[in-house]
Amino acid sequence: MIEQITAMLALIGVLSLLCQWLGWQLRLPAILPLLCCGLLVGPGLGWLDPDEIFGNLLFPLISLGVAVILFEGALTLNFKEIRDHGRMVTHLVTIGAAVTWLCISLASWCLFDFSPSLALLFGALVVVTGPTVIVPMLRTVRPKSELSSILRWEGIIIDPIGALIAVLVYEYITVSSDQTSHVLTALGSMLGIGLGAGAVAGYMLGWVLRRNLLPHYLTNTAVLTVTLGVFVGSNLLQEESGLLTVTVMGIWLANMRGVATQSIIEFKETLTVLLISALFILLAARLNSDAMLSLGWQGLVLLLIVLFVARPLSIWISGIGTSLNSRDKWFLSWIAPRGIVAAAVSSLFAIKLEQRGTEGADILVPLAFLIIIGTVVIQSLTARRWAQHLGVTARSAQGILIFGGSKFARELAKILVSKGIKVIIADSNWDNVRLARMDNIQVYFGNPVSEHANNFLDLGGIGKVLILSPYQQLNPVVFFHFQDIFGPERVFGVNTTDASGSARHQLSESYLSRMCLFSQSVSYSKLASLMSRDAVLKSTNLTDNFSYQMFLERYGETVIPLIYMRAGKVHMITTDTSSVPNGVELISLIPKEAMEHQQKKATEEKELKELQDKEKAAQQSSTEIEAQA
Repeated sequence: MIEQITAMLALIGVLSLLCQWLGWQLRLPAILPLLCCGLLVGPGLGWLDPDEIFGNLLFPLISLGVAVILFEGALTLNFKEIRDHGRMVTHLVTIGAAVTWLCISLASWCLFDFSPSLALLFGALVVVTGPTVIVPMLRTVRPKSELSSILRWEGIIIDPIGALIAVLVYEYITVSSDQTSHVLTALGSMLGIGLGAGAVAGYMLGWVLRRNLLPHYLTNTAVLTVTLGVFVGSNLLQEESGLLTVTVMGIWLANMRGVATQSIIEFKETLTVLLISALFILLAARLNSDAMLSLGWQGLVLLLIVLFVARPLSIWISGIGTSLNSRDKWFLSWIAPRGIVAAAVSSLFAIKLEQRGTEGADILVPLAFLIIIGTVVIQSLTARRWAQHLGVTARSAQGILIFGGSKFARELAKILVSKGIKVIIADSNWDNVRLARMDNIQVYFGNPVSEHANNFLDLGGIGKVLILSPYQQLNPVVFFHFQDIFGPERVFGVNTTDASGSARHQLSESYLSRMCLFSQSVSYSKLASLMSRDAVLKSTNLTDNFSYQMFLERYGETVIPLIYMRAGKVHMITTDTSSVPNGVELISLIPKEAMEHQQKKATEEKELKELQDKEKAAQQSSTEIEAQA
């Protein structure tokens, strides 16, 4: 038996990794291959029976996994960011969530004869979308930047809100099932411990993190351990209060001043494969094919109501008073795939309700998975065509993501922004990010290839990536990451490697061939040196009367052409660029000496012209006098 459990754990780990890779390769939400894999090895082939293999350990594993999922989701719920991302997002996560919740609850109550409380619980479970399913879909569809931002932030913020509603409804169900005169007292106890313990735990953990009382390498481990400990401790004080406690703790941390949560959120990267992915396979493997089939036409009708009634109604009501037009609203009405929270929390609550003998609890999980699979599959396959039909896809993306916030990168970004080009500077150096923000440049503080960046870094309108950082170890990782997203011909960088180094430290030819920005002799250190000596970034219009060759002759060999723009399109100058056409705007870096030489030469030419004009005028005056004589 022990060998069988060990083999199943290893198999789940391998399958989790393969499903994550498949989702990344196919540009699909990872939840889809994970669910399909679970259905295949579980009810399909009969290889995996979680209840038989894990026995009494299954429920604790799912409980701890859901606690981590809800805590991580709550960490993203910063109230300031809700206000900062527009009226439509605020409406969607409040009014829209309420409309969707009530529509689905009413439909499930009518179709499946749920009790009102159970119908409200199911409605809360499938309100959420989530970034894990939204972000891969947006990369494929590529809608307008505004629509992409709305959907992305809705998915981030609605996760903890929907989970919080579900937890409260579930606690009401479990308490009200206790036939005593202390129902309200018990419910108040649950809410009091959940809210109180969550706030206290969040404050204490934030106090420790804010004062750096933990070494950096222990921070993520400590946060995870405290989360699990608080979850268990809260349940010991009051049964079923743990989920509310960890959700409140995460929200408190996210909104506590002086606590940087970016690095904490990144612990999800490892857990996505080791915990959450495995959890999805286990949940899908528990599905009973007979239970799925028993949903019948009522299940399909509920799916249609979710797609064609609840979501459009939510969007159009939330869109009142916003600047969105009807095409934008119809597009948003079709994008609402359900994700990780719906699957995990529904499975956990279903197990608990079944143990309590609640009628109808046995179809909660099949019904939730039907909604998840239906929305993900149908909307993934049709969203791009729908966006094209409505004309809401983004035009050829000309925006630029610059990795590295040096003085050169900031000055280049300022010029591009002044020309109407979207620019984002990403850097893990806070001083660089702070200086870029002071120049009104959009920034991302952190590692641009992290899981946090995957959810929070808005790449809408971005079409090229420039690697202008001194981080020799991280630059190749950034290059290969964004090469898979944008293609190798849209990722560039300046060389930071030492060509004289030993062979074991040399990088791949495919990488070095793209480190070709500006010219072969240009490196990060050279750019930094020129900027420290007051080099100037200058924009010049090239015409038939002032060509690229004339520009080079004027400023000499030390000038570095960087970028040229024509008809709103940005073209990078690389080592392969032999010439720049006329009729474009050229951005170049001119060393201080070359600029001073040009200014001196221009002054001399001006003085010479003035002298020639005076001599010509004098000669003309003399000629007129002689003519009169």
